[in-house]
Amino acid sequence: MKKAAKTNAARILDRLHIPYELLTYEVDEHDLSAENVAAKLNIPLQAAVKTLIARGDKTGILVACLSGDREIDLKKLAFLSHNKKVEMVHLNEVLPLTGYIRGGVSPLGMKKNYPIFLEQTVLAHDKIIVSAGLRGMQLYLSPKDLIAATQCTIGDIS
Repeated sequence: MKKAAKTNAARILDRLHIPYELLTYEVDEHDLSAENVAAKLNIPLQAAVKTLIARGDKTGILVACLSGDREIDLKKLAFLSHNKKVEMVHLNEVLPLTGYIRGGVSPLGMKKNYPIFLEQTVLAHDKIIVSAGLRGMQLYLSPKDLIAATQCTIGDIS
């Protein structure tokens, strides 16, 4: 794990005086999974937080962050986000909506401030990783600091 150049997501944490580490790893274009990233960084899969983009029928675009070992439950996300129905956005919509490419979507520094929902099980870890906004780069920080930076809603979404 070596030091890397700052991303917009890292600069946001700097501005908020939130401590973090930037971790880098070798990107495998054929495997952008949380499992692969966690293994390369020697982080438990449960502490590797993936960022997913969805669309609610009432609220529009929303962001879901959950542990790499979990699958999103769209019905639970709909309930928590006050929607009747939530669907994942098409992959070709991710970049225009967020400014990030698949495998590098950070909950920090998106094009717009979308509502963010964090799976409650993430809170069980002292430190977690989330994308820093580039493939091959992760932010290593405490869940409470991620919550402070994103003003996310915590709940059961898996």
